[in-house]
Amino acid sequence: MIKFLILTLFVAYAAAGDSDVHAEVKELKSDVRADGFDYALETSNSIHQQASGDEHGNMHGSYEYVSPEGEHVLVSYTADENGYHPVSEYLPTPPPIPDYILKAIEYIKAHPSKE
Repeated sequence: MIKFLILTLFVAYAAAGDSDVHAEVKELKSDVRADGFDYALETSNSIHQQASGDEHGNMHGSYEYVSPEGEHVLVSYTADENGYHPVSEYLPTPPPIPDYILKAIEYIKAHPSKE
């Protein structure tokens, strides 16, 4: 009996702590036209999304939410024939190219091989 009580308490705690389960749509706008579309979404758990597109399949938009750590995350993006291009301070970035590699590249450009 005590095991059942403990299991019930864990399930109740998990359900009460997860406010995303009970999130509701506060605003939804969608306008689809022959020359493109506009879309906007807002939920009760601080998720916002908006996007616009044209007749060629190009899109631009953004989405934002609050992370589990409590940080506000905003991602803006474009999507076109060259791919998906997100921009955010939270996206990983490559490390800078070391100076000796940049010098080697410049040397190779200045001294092309003779074929």
